[in-house]
Amino acid sequence: MDAAGDPHDPHEVTARPVWRLLVRGIGLFLPEWGAPPQAPVPVDRAAAVAPPVYLDPRTGFGLQLRLRERRHGLQPDREVYVRGRQSPGYGIVIAGPAAAVGSRVVDAAALVRYARRLVFAELYDPADAAGMPAAVRAVRSVEAAVLLDRAGGVGLCAEVDRATGELRCPLAVRLDGTGGGVRAYAVGGRLAHSVNSHS
Repeated sequence: MDAAGDPHDPHEVTARPVWRLLVRGIGLFLPEWGAPPQAPVPVDRAAAVAPPVYLDPRTGFGLQLRLRERRHGLQPDREVYVRGRQSPGYGIVIAGPAAAVGSRVVDAAALVRYARRLVFAELYDPADAAGMPAAVRAVRSVEAAVLLDRAGGVGLCAEVDRATGELRCPLAVRLDGTGGGVRAYAVGGRLAHSVNSHS
């Protein structure tokens, strides 16, 4: 984020890597749904998005899932993106059921943990032990993750402050299957912990 921008302004989120990752993910996995709106709808505690989406004032959006049983073995589609050369940052778009994360609560921490596991699985070849250090570096450099659950009609976008390690979900997504639309919601107001994303 440029120093001039306010990282807490919901409209400024469109200048950050997590927004660009969301737009790429929609284009790749949901091209028929069109691009997200130019400016996400700001949401605060007084006007939260409908369940299963909730808003935590400290970490941003999350999903509260009603899982009757843990669903293991779900293999979502995914695409890993790399940004930068000197100190690359990794992002991943995950298209599949939110239940694949393996938690009843999918928040920034759960989504980033899951994203890191998938990045490692994508980049590490067990037949090539020499590739382990590069895969581990990539996992440590994950800075954004987007989850798009077409069947559930929701999505979640998480980002990591690489300087502090703080996590948050500044964006939630509603996928309207009837109208084929995508609506993004951004955290309105200030979160308890600031997160600086590197552009």
